[in-house]
Amino acid sequence: QVQIVESGGGLVQPGSSLRLSCVASGFRLDYYAIGWFRQAPGKEREGVSYIIISDGSTNYTDSDKGRFTTSRDNAKNTVYLQMNSLKPEEPAVYYCAVTFIRLHQLLLRPNTYNFWGQGTQVTVAS
Repeated sequence: QVQIVESGGGLVQPGSSLRLSCVASGFRLDYYAIGWFRQAPGKEREGVSYIIISDGSTNYTDSDKGRFTTSRDNAKNTVYLQMNSLKPEEPAVYYCAVTFIRLHQLLLRPNTYNFWGQGTQVTVAS
């Protein structure tokens, strides 16, 4: 069965850290780019970061640069999103997604991706 599954979300205090995982099964991530996205209730899904598995190159949305890090573990067929210094914001569901496309200028756009996980909830509140 081909699927990707996110985990690691939760309720944390401002300034805390979380590490999200995106585990792929039924296929290898090696030839793809993996994107992380978040969506708050009533808002559009927005790109957070991506990683191109073959060369490890990454990029982040401006609001998260310096605080978030995306990495991969090829042996575990898993991508991570390390989120530090979390800010109090609306609750959001974080998703990972997979695409064949590896053009940097397209990889923070949700419509570049055609295979999505079910998401994991992240809430940052006191």
